[in-house]
Amino acid sequence: MTGGPVPPQAAPPRSRQAAYRRGRRAERLAGWWLRLKGYRLLVRGFRCPAGEIDLIAKRGGTLVFVEVKQRDTVAMAAAAVSPRQRRRIARAAEAFLQARPDLAALTLRFDAVLLARHFWRRPAWPLQHEKDAWRSDTRLPY
Repeated sequence: MTGGPVPPQAAPPRSRQAAYRRGRRAERLAGWWLRLKGYRLLVRGFRCPAGEIDLIAKRGGTLVFVEVKQRDTVAMAAAAVSPRQRRRIARAAEAFLQARPDLAALTLRFDAVLLARHFWRRPAWPLQHEKDAWRSDTRLPY
């Protein structure tokens, strides 16, 4: 190839960008909801090669790993948390605890915050906090 200007990378499709923005907005709303319930947010958007955790919070002696899902209905949001995703979250939780051994002595819990899209138009309460939504499939060594 001859030297010439390199074309810029194509931006992600607009629908993907919109989905990312909706997800971030849902995570912010879930974070505020948890704060109102007495949780202290420690980390937002923890990422590692093993996976990603939307929110990590602490309340009393409990460390909570939170998955946030927003769909058209709360039931659809609950169904969107697949077993594979749960395993990835558990592996990411393990990586987080390796990086923060000071938190390893706390009781660990996996929660889900489920939101219905366009919640302001819904007659029913559109946000649901499922405590202990699932048990870890992996054995955390802590």
